[in-house]
Amino acid sequence: MWEYTNKVKDYFLQPKNSGEIENADGVGEVGSIVCGDALRLTLKVDRDTDRITDAKFQTFGCASAIASSSALTELIKGKTVDEALQVSNQDIADFLGGLPKEKMHCSVLGREALEAAVANYRGITTLKEDKSDLVCKCFDVSEEKIRKVAIENHLTTVDDISDYTKACGGCGECMEKIQVILNDIWKVKALEKPAKTRKLTNLQKIALIQEIIDKEIRPGLQADGGDIELIDIEGNKVMIALRGMCTGCLMAGVTLEGIQNKLRELVSDAIILEAQ
Repeated sequence: MWEYTNKVKDYFLQPKNSGEIENADGVGEVGSIVCGDALRLTLKVDRDTDRITDAKFQTFGCASAIASSSALTELIKGKTVDEALQVSNQDIADFLGGLPKEKMHCSVLGREALEAAVANYRGITTLKEDKSDLVCKCFDVSEEKIRKVAIENHLTTVDDISDYTKACGGCGECMEKIQVILNDIWKVKALEKPAKTRKLTNLQKIALIQEIIDKEIRPGLQADGGDIELIDIEGNKVMIALRGMCTGCLMAGVTLEGIQNKLRELVSDAIILEAQ
């Protein structure tokens, strides 16, 4: 039996904003009834101010899915579209006073529906997911989703990934693949140790940051058609610019957070990343 907060119970038993907006400005559909969770989010947006004036949801899922969808609509109403995109799946869980770790995938589903609805509002055509990229075929979870969720929520174990995506919740054959992906995301190389064990001169810090960007960050971005350019370094402030497909990407915020976390991990906890 899951331990639900009173707010989760309230938003499940008396959901806010359930239903569908007619002539919606943005529509996002994610998940699959076959896999156990599906969500349709509709938005009404004031195009003069780019502010979300209404949001409604329809969902097929458990109590956590209904409560998370309801919480999402409450969180984004009144925000601009860009402000709404800053709402993370953890924000949804926090709004509800927490979710059982095994149900965090419900908050992730809400976040994905929001991204899809905003893309639809902005007239951005999202590419259909490449089925060859699937890691978990039982629940249709791709490598891209695993990497995104792991970086955004700092997940380090296969069990964590399962809680947030349902991957490995079926036959279990994808366990090794998920572990390989996690090892790649959070790998630690020898060059990391000096940054944490001795004080660096400014020149050494610049050289280390450039090396980390070249070896740890750029290859992953280039694999998806993006790139990164180091613009300047002032003390602990690191100024960069995203290039290629990363420019204007809806997930740019998540990418920047991942880069900053990597630099804080390998260089200094005081690093502040600024995008130009």
